Amino acid sequence: MTSPLNVGPGIRKWRGAVAVLIAMAAFALAGQAAAQSMTPDALVRKVTEDVLSTVKSDNEIKSGNISRIQSLVESKVLPYVNFQKMTANAVGRNWSQASPDQQKLIIDEFRQLLIYTYSGALKDVSDQKVEYRPFRADAGDTVVQVDTRIINPRGGEPIQLNYKLEKTGPEWKIVDVNVLGVWLVENYRNSFQQEVSRGGVDGLIKSLTAKNKALATRKG
Repeated sequence: MTSPLNVGPGIRKWRGAVAVLIAMAAFALAGQAAAQSMTPDALVRKVTEDVLSTVKSDNEIKSGNISRIQSLVESKVLPYVNFQKMTANAVGRNWSQASPDQQKLIIDEFRQLLIYTYSGALKDVSDQKVEYRPFRADAGDTVVQVDTRIINPRGGEPIQLNYKLEKTGPEWKIVDVNVLGVWLVENYRNSFQQEVSRGGVDGLIKSLTAKNKALATRKG
């Protein structure tokens, strides 16, 4: 049984790749004017180089300065992820059981959990390269997928990394990520449902809160 607080071995295997490439895609959305005028694949492509350069040249990030990494994630990544949509999808059918106050707590705790996940991985970036797959979408699409692969110059199998982005108004935001065939939201949905079955919505909130407190102590 997989706990929502302990992702499976497949998730752990590519955690670093997820963190880095989500950051790259999110950086691409940092300018509203650019987000309105560029296609999702162009946004991902444009900022990938910028973010790789930033992470690789920041000695504090490379040395594992968690405060610096968290600051990067919070300011440059999270504003461009649709956390309400991502969290609601992760909680699934149990979302409607939660009160507005409970929903807010789940969003806040899930957001913090992902901050710790991404922060713990960004420091592992070295000389990975990104290969962009052909992008296919119709002009009127509001949900699209951008496919990439992470290539390690030292060898090994490429890591498949796909983004699902949704357009709300003029902006595109990330709503899910797929690595090696595993969608992040689906992975959490399965474990969140187990947690709600055991302890209800409050049980899920309690578990997420406990995990974040443990991670805060470890990072501190």
